[in-house]
Amino acid sequence: MGANTRDPEALLPLTLAEFHILVSLVDHERHGYGIMLEIAERTHEKMRIGPATLYRAIKRLLDTSLIEELSERPDPDFDDERRRYYRLTDFGRQVARAEVDRLMELIDYAKAKNLMRDLDITPRSSPAKARR
Repeated sequence: MGANTRDPEALLPLTLAEFHILVSLVDHERHGYGIMLEIAERTHEKMRIGPATLYRAIKRLLDTSLIEELSERPDPDFDDERRRYYRLTDFGRQVARAEVDRLMELIDYAKAKNLMRDLDITPRSSPAKARR
């Protein structure tokens, strides 16, 4: 079955590591260490992925065609030839969007249950909201 006919929801839920990896590849091709750094930076060091977790998740994402390894490095003159670079596939983008939808449904459910009010939790502003 080709990636174009696969159901993105069939791969849900993603692990936290897989989701963070896909998000880190949405706007930029990265090598493994770059993915780890981007996740740590984006989460203000609240989420750190170690090498074993990273490469186990990358293997699954490659096996399910959510990401692909680049055949050429973006800037070979200024890069270590041992680094492998990854990019999000179109199907990977669909799966990431489906996971965001799934998570939003969970948030809506928590709001409907007044979980945020009962715990005195106020939603934090996201970078997307700050740009609007």
